[in-house]
Amino acid sequence: MAVFYVDEEKGNDAAGTQGAETSPFKTLSQAFLEHGPDNEYLVKKKDDEEYKPAAKAALKKAVNFAATHRKKQEAAAARAEKEAQDKAAREAVLEKAKELKITQDPTLPKPVQISLDETDVNVIGTLRKSGSEGGDGKAVRVLVQGRVQRVAKQGGLIFVWLRRGMKRMQCVLTGDLSKTYDALVLVRETSLEIIGELWELPPGTHAPLSRELRADFFRVVAAAPGGDDALITRVPENYDTASSQASEALLNLRHLTLRHDKPSAVIYVRSVVERAFQTAYHELGVTKVSPPALVQTQVEGGSTLFSLDYYGQPAYLTQSSQLYLETLLPSLGDVYCIEKSFRAEKSLTRRHLSEYTHVEAELDFITFDDLLDHLEKLISRVVDLTLEDPVAAATIKEYNKDFVKPTMPFRRMRYSDAIDWLRERGIKNEEGNDHVFGDDIAEAAERRMTDEINECIMLTHFPAHIKAFYMQRAADDDRVTESVDILMPGVGEIVGGSMRIWDFEELLAAYKREGLDPSPYYWYTDQRKYGSSPHGGFGLGLERFLAWLLKLWTVREACLYPRYMGRCTP
Repeated sequence: MAVFYVDEEKGNDAAGTQGAETSPFKTLSQAFLEHGPDNEYLVKKKDDEEYKPAAKAALKKAVNFAATHRKKQEAAAARAEKEAQDKAAREAVLEKAKELKITQDPTLPKPVQISLDETDVNVIGTLRKSGSEGGDGKAVRVLVQGRVQRVAKQGGLIFVWLRRGMKRMQCVLTGDLSKTYDALVLVRETSLEIIGELWELPPGTHAPLSRELRADFFRVVAAAPGGDDALITRVPENYDTASSQASEALLNLRHLTLRHDKPSAVIYVRSVVERAFQTAYHELGVTKVSPPALVQTQVEGGSTLFSLDYYGQPAYLTQSSQLYLETLLPSLGDVYCIEKSFRAEKSLTRRHLSEYTHVEAELDFITFDDLLDHLEKLISRVVDLTLEDPVAAATIKEYNKDFVKPTMPFRRMRYSDAIDWLRERGIKNEEGNDHVFGDDIAEAAERRMTDEINECIMLTHFPAHIKAFYMQRAADDDRVTESVDILMPGVGEIVGGSMRIWDFEELLAAYKREGLDPSPYYWYTDQRKYGSSPHGGFGLGLERFLAWLLKLWTVREACLYPRYMGRCTP
């Protein structure tokens, strides 16, 4: 019988511990597990000066611990053996499958290549029906191409959901096709070409367009990896968008994340929304133009300008195309653009970007009320056009179940009324004080007000000192401007607009008041010399619009590859 020592204060349970008095175990359980019942165990507890024989109760616990541990080891060994057997069996099946080769049947008709959403009966023929040799007309053999979105094996059948863009088709591999090596190792993102006939779905089953392609031949165009390199392993489909760590990791692999349903659907809806703005403005007879992105003047303030050396001269990335749009009013009339804008704000909020898409317009010979009417009609029309696209409408319904199109007229609230609203509810400013006239309402307070009111708000008549130099003062109150921010629940501001100063002397005074040298703006100032007119315009952040439409946690989800402070990759 050997003696083993346990020092609960200074001992060590690490592998290789001897249990001698000079190298004692830390716990009796570990000592007993390693050396068993036919030995003596001496234990020194905390504050004890010498070792004492282990107590019976402690030994009983050690016996139970060892028994439980051994059972776990035996179970683990059994699982490992079973897994090894299963692996060997799978490998044997795969080796045998490599011997099975498939070829196209030369007696079958030549297939017609179709898109995954093709519905023209003259192209796809009559769908075959279960339990029959076909429908009332011919069944056409078709060829489709795409990437695997999902694979499911059931009763000797392999169901493959093929994806090409936003289009989907369910395909079925049967017989020898489902026993080939390529079929057995098929994983998501593998590129395939599949040939077969289209069949109506059996009752009670579901698939795109209620049909499936029953294959008679397929080939792998390019295989995707499985295991640790599988797409779903590297970029999980469901993750916490509010977790900055998870979001940053997935943004590093954005090129792969975009293959998942939601990111790709968001980018698709973005395309539909851009087209909707173009359609709406085409209907209104507003001309689309493309102003420069490299500029030498500022619009919204120098602190947010990205500067660069332009052949030895200072230049900036544009904050807004507004000033250039204004120069086109005399020649083209109402104009708009959809271009990139850049803001060097050191902000990491979920609604800020360093590069974003700006929908901007300038309208000639209008009043402030005309501008507000125009905005609510434009937004309503864009929403209508977007919902006319079935894929976009389904995406909005899926990710924003409670979405309700804003009704006209939008709620209009003056800035001064918003200050009163915040004060009445005890909502403080950033310094922790009650809001007072002249405060630049902080994002948190603005969003709380918008979410509680829970409707589209046109917030108007902001104080002149917190707005840009070019904004027209209100005729009924010289302290404020004819300006508007449109606020949407869940996002906050998505539009900023105003009437522009159109009097020559007033604009010169505005330059002086803001400490701006007017000489670089000569081309802008000239608009007030050569037949000026009352005019106004706005800028709409496309990513914020999408965040509202799709109930996105952050505007970063609405970008192909978002750019914000600290990120300019991939």
